[in-house]
Amino acid sequence: MPLTDQERIVNEKQTPHLLQLWRSLTPLQTIVSFMNTGAHPDDETSAMLAAMAFRDGIDISYACSTRGEGGQNDIGTETGQALGVLRTAEMERACDILNLRMYWHSQTPDDSIFDFGFSKSGIETLGKWDKKRTLKRFVEIIRTERPDIICPTFLDIPGQHGHHRAMTEAAHLVMDLAADPNYDECDLEPWQVKKMYLPAWSGAGQAYDDDLPPPPATLTISGDGIEAGSGWGYHRIGQQSRAFHRTQAMGRWVPSGEEHHFPLHLADSRLDGPDVVLESGLAKTLADVNVSEISTILKKAQAQMDAARASFPDNVKILKHANSALESVREAIKFCPENAKADVLHKLVRKETQLSNLIRVAARVEVISRTDLDVLRPGEATPLTIEVRKGRSDQVVVTPELPDDWSYIDGQISIDDRADVSDPYPSIYLPDTPTVPCLNVEVTVYGVTSCSRVQLEVQPNVIPLKSAIMTPVTQIINVNANRRQIDVAVDGVMNDAERTNLIVPDGWVANATNMGFEVTAPDNVDVGLYELSLTVSDVPAQSVTEINYPHVAPRALAQPAKVKVLVIDTKLSNSRIGYVGGGNDRVDYWLAQMGLNVTSLTDTDLQSDQTLATYDSIVIGIFAMKFRDGLLEQMPRLHKWCENGGNLVTLYHRPWDNWNPDAVPPKYLKIGQPSLRWRVTDENAEVEILQPEHSIFNLPNIISSNDWEGWHKERGLYFAMDWDASYTPLLSMHDPDEQALLGSMLTAKINKGRHTHTSLILHHQMEKLTPGAFNIMANLIYNDG
Repeated sequence: MPLTDQERIVNEKQTPHLLQLWRSLTPLQTIVSFMNTGAHPDDETSAMLAAMAFRDGIDISYACSTRGEGGQNDIGTETGQALGVLRTAEMERACDILNLRMYWHSQTPDDSIFDFGFSKSGIETLGKWDKKRTLKRFVEIIRTERPDIICPTFLDIPGQHGHHRAMTEAAHLVMDLAADPNYDECDLEPWQVKKMYLPAWSGAGQAYDDDLPPPPATLTISGDGIEAGSGWGYHRIGQQSRAFHRTQAMGRWVPSGEEHHFPLHLADSRLDGPDVVLESGLAKTLADVNVSEISTILKKAQAQMDAARASFPDNVKILKHANSALESVREAIKFCPENAKADVLHKLVRKETQLSNLIRVAARVEVISRTDLDVLRPGEATPLTIEVRKGRSDQVVVTPELPDDWSYIDGQISIDDRADVSDPYPSIYLPDTPTVPCLNVEVTVYGVTSCSRVQLEVQPNVIPLKSAIMTPVTQIINVNANRRQIDVAVDGVMNDAERTNLIVPDGWVANATNMGFEVTAPDNVDVGLYELSLTVSDVPAQSVTEINYPHVAPRALAQPAKVKVLVIDTKLSNSRIGYVGGGNDRVDYWLAQMGLNVTSLTDTDLQSDQTLATYDSIVIGIFAMKFRDGLLEQMPRLHKWCENGGNLVTLYHRPWDNWNPDAVPPKYLKIGQPSLRWRVTDENAEVEILQPEHSIFNLPNIISSNDWEGWHKERGLYFAMDWDASYTPLLSMHDPDEQALLGSMLTAKINKGRHTHTSLILHHQMEKLTPGAFNIMANLIYNDG
């Protein structure tokens, strides 16, 4: 839906005119461009980029390999491609703060370049991504953006994330490939990156422990000072950007005095002379560009841009100088000789864009637009409201710029029947040059007309014509439970005249209901995975997953409309189970689907000894110690319940999730960090059961080698590193060429009860319908006391 008035007011407060004006002037001081490279949304070096952009005027960009599909989610339960859509939207908002030009290696939800989970090897990563495909896309990005400098965020050394290592290796290779005219995987004009820097700081921390020291610094980017236009330090601005990475719990307050510098190591240079500052060897301004045919014009343009900056905050003077600079830049573009275009033209075009945006801001022209609907199908239409304030301009002409098969007539946008659906994985995001749909704004002031693009307030999403919202899209049937029926809700079909039908396997029955379908499996249904497909008016439909959070623009992911149903043979206990979730998993849902008696415990339940006594087992979900308010304070009560015979199961937590090793578990249990050393990333790693006679492997199900097959992403993470002697390690596993880890599952008798802590990613395996995860979970919650 469109923004509310309150949301609009809050957004306006964040972008006062003087700040917009200052940040529109800052890029005029240089033509140097710098590309940061990384593997995930949030890998960008935000504070350094903020200083470069808003102090030094450098044109900054970021090339990122994956959408973060395999990461964790601190704000919801989205995983996989849906999480990739959400993290893409978060990255775009982070880019808006820094005016950071964004390029993705991964271009579709099914791209070979994806976040397949944690890796410890760059070689493994490039093997899964397809090294040839990765380098091809990297060359495309370099030749499109044409940066002077590239700089990976991380080092390619042992102890670092394999995805980071792969991107740093690729950055070394792309220096030559992008400049090679004989490289035939990309038909864009070759471009020679002039310099490559590496971080001269360690990437060690909570997650990684780089085995080798960083290279020596050859220059340092200062992190000191404050932005003149806002009064904020550059680390603070960096955190304003990082705060949009909420799925990764980013954004922290940087106290004054804790700012630091950014030492860089020159790893590769194609320039002569000493490298003293970042722009050493490069033309810093238009006046430094050595093209004799347009040299005089460029010097005039730079002088006018310098004068515009010096005139801050006088809008009238800024406008006059910016107009003059724009005319000179356009003249330079017109007369730029052919032999110089490859090196210079893209910089002139960037300056034209920057000056046009400055003129719109300095003239105090305001253009705001919104559609009544933010979700549309082909064939639908919505009114478009455009608010325009002329400001100091002589004339403002606003024209909607629309995708193919969209039209704008009489204040209304119409979507043609043949229109493409919206792309939830856009390959490029340029904050100051938005893609369609947007508004083209022509501003005429003092006789000079400039053109710039303005985003719509909320970008509408076009979803497939034959689509629906199906829930849930993954379900299980347990042959040891009485239930053979599942319900599939269907919503969001275009109109009531559309006929929906659910195609089910032989022997299954699907009956239409007011909400969707009631599906019944045969009494003697075989164990295995089944698919149910939806058609709309006899056409295979798409299922739409809406991604809608207040900190990002809404997105929609369309995929084939199918429900996957896993039939399992998992024996159950009669235990009464309580579940304490933090909102980051759906383990309680899966326990209920298995046929177990499970209740999600409220805060009031946790505060009542009498209520707790009615439960045989209690499961604490992932991250719950962090996200469940008051849970930490209730742990003594849960310990007492456990001592009295309760079966307490804690699922994996990070050390920073309020996991006090002396207070959260009934006995001392410390989670390991850096996490790279305390996880098994190979989802097929051999698992040794150390206590095969233990009830956890025998009641009510016999856990066998079959239960460790077909795992997804990894075995587990945040393993325990140290524990009280009361705990018994139950499993041993390790990644290739590494020592065995014993902290993936620990159990201890706690007086009459039992506590088991596991770092296996069982919640994720259940979402991915891994059969063994259901057997293991059923045994963990079995109270054999």
